[in-house]
Amino acid sequence: MRDVLTRLKAQGFSQLTDVGGADYLRRSPRFDVVYHLTALPTRVASIAEVGKPKRVRVLCGVDEGVSVPTVYDLWPSANWAEREVFDLFGIAFSGHPDLRRIEMPDDWEGHPLRKDYPVRGPARDRTPRPPFPGKENVGSRIPPTREAAERLRREINERLHHDDHQTSEEKS
Repeated sequence: MRDVLTRLKAQGFSQLTDVGGADYLRRSPRFDVVYHLTALPTRVASIAEVGKPKRVRVLCGVDEGVSVPTVYDLWPSANWAEREVFDLFGIAFSGHPDLRRIEMPDDWEGHPLRKDYPVRGPARDRTPRPPFPGKENVGSRIPPTREAAERLRREINERLHHDDHQTSEEKS
């Protein structure tokens, strides 16, 4: 698989758009790693050719427990995408410089996009995510009150009404 991707890069597929995964629980090989590559035009193009990059999707079948060689050295943009596939599917990328969880908390058990991941189960205590500095409202579990929603609606309407009645000199 790596030799195919290396040849595609040499043929002008210089952009790795994404790396994804797919789980086929009852198939062998169970997983697919999917590489989305783009070759952007490198020569002066006519108007008819502009905006027509070549695209290719490369599927790599992977058995459970088998690692895939990283393509981070070919396309540095693979860094986080490979980490995401590892985190959500459990597919390891050998040679990756920093293969650790990227989406799920460090103490999360399992890989949630696998078909055999339990949908229901007992609630577990997990490490809370750190707060976003200066963003106290992000991730708030307190739903807005009816009064707060009404106050916001009135404020928006007042601003719109005020803007409509400004003269052209006041607006500039």
